[in-house]
Order: sequence, then C-alpha cells, then structure tokens
Amino acid sequence: MYLALQQLINGLTLGSVYGLIAIGYTMVYGIIGMINFAHGEIFMIGAFIAIACFTLLAALGVTSVPLAILAVLLVSILLTAVYGWAVERTAYRPLRGSTRLAPLISAIGMSIFLQNFVQLSQGARVKSIAPVLSGGWEFAVGTGHSVYVSYIQVLVVATTVLLLAGFTWMLTRTSFGRQQRACEQDRTMTGFLGVNADRIISLTFMIGAALAAVAGVMVTLYYGVIDFSIGFLVGIKAFTAAVLGGIGSLPGAMLGGLLIGIIESFWGAYFSAEYKDVATFLILILVLLVRPYGLLGRPEVEKV
Repeated sequence: MYLALQQLINGLTLGSVYGLIAIGYTMVYGIIGMINFAHGEIFMIGAFIAIACFTLLAALGVTSVPLAILAVLLVSILLTAVYGWAVERTAYRPLRGSTRLAPLISAIGMSIFLQNFVQLSQGARVKSIAPVLSGGWEFAVGTGHSVYVSYIQVLVVATTVLLLAGFTWMLTRTSFGRQQRACEQDRTMTGFLGVNADRIISLTFMIGAALAAVAGVMVTLYYGVIDFSIGFLVGIKAFTAAVLGGIGSLPGAMLGGLLIGIIESFWGAYFSAEYKDVATFLILILVLLVRPYGLLGRPEVEKV
C-alpha cells in the first residue's frame, strides 16, 4: 500500500510536467490544425535557460529560494515565449496556405535545428545544478513504512493546478480567449469580424511556449540534470498525452499527462523500468482502438 501511494505521488508530479507541455501541443493543433513538433525543443530551451539563471543567481549570491525560483520562472517564460514566436513566424506562417505536409516537415526541421543549436552553443555534456529546494514531509503509513512528499513535488503540482486554473479562466472569461476560440472554429470568418488571426496564432504559440518553459524550470528543480536531447523523448510523451486525452481538448491534455505519468511510475515500480515507455504507448493504442478521438476528445465533424 505504501509503495502504491508513493508511486501515485511520483506519477502525479511527472504527469503534471507532461500535462503542461501537452497543453502547448493541443493549443496549436486546435487553432491551426497542425502539430508543433518543435515544442519538445522549446521545453528543452526553457530548461537550459533555467539552468543558466540559477547558476547566475548563485554567482551573484542570491540566497532567497522563493525569490530565485520566481526570477527564474519569469526570465524563462519571457525568453522561451520569444522562441515560440520565432517558431511560428519562421516554420509555420510562411507555409500556412500550403499542403499539410510542408509545415510538418518544416516543424521537424526546426526541431533538429534547435536541438543542434543548443548542442553547439551549450555543449553536449550534461548540465547540472546543486539542489535549490530540498526537504519535504514524511508520513507514516502502516507499521515501519512511510510516504515521502518533497517540497519540489508540492511546488510542481501546485504550480500546475494554478496555471491550469488561470489558463482556463483566460480562455473562458477574457477577450483573448473568445478570439482564440473563434479562430479555432473559423479563422476566415473571424478575420471578417476584425480579429487579427495572425496575432492570435502567434500569441497561442507564445503561451504554449511559456507553459513549456514552466515545465522546463520544474524539471530542472526536480531532477537537477538536463542535456540537449531531453526535449525529444519528453516531447513525444507529451504529444502522446495530448492524443490520449483528446487532441484539441485542454482538460484532455492534462488528463493524458497525468495518466502517462502515473503509468510510468507504477510500471517502473512493479515491473521493469526499461519497458515503461512500451507500456505507455501500448495503453495509448488500446485507448485509441476504443476511442479514436481520445478520452475527452470529440469526433471531428466536417463542414460541407
């Protein structure tokens, strides 16, 4: 029992990271109907910016942990959002009127470019930082067993919940949210109504990149070690989470991320950790056989 509870906590933490990245995938797909395959590298860049910021703050003698984390979050969000804007302007906007294959190839090329750019500029070696936030709570479960919840795990889950709540409010209660949802339904008609669809699409890419940056900071705090290749596998899993939950559904993206995180944690604890990725994709296949549009997705109705 104690082991299952511990793995549930670990799975929720990991799933929160996947969910934040998956929201970026599902937002972009919802508004332009395409997958941003460079999104995993955006997450990786956010993690590298976090490493650089934490190192700089340590060199400057900043000892306040809350201040350091807040400063790193703000810098990472701002700089990574610029990368998201650049990806949309260079890899997607010029090809928006072409066939669906051209932006896909362009996005894959952008992914390879960003990965190699970071490798050449930062080096191929693993980057690490000293623990920034240590400690936690230990709860007794049964006789001689306990469950440990670290401060970082609480921070990751709490940050995800707050961002999800704020993001949901923004999409449902603000003018930008209404414009974004209108662009998802019909960009042409939205343009006739005076909404700048290009600006909304760029802002959507930037918001998705900002969420990926938060995930990058959380991964840096949680593991303390990153390298230039982490964006590929994490990006694939986050994309899988978006598909599992229902591509185009924001609650589905978060649900898919949590499910994948929990599956990985339990599979690694009770079975072989080497095959946890196989288990994730196997469950994805089984779900799609029953619900091809995902757990919370809706079948697409083609307008004629």
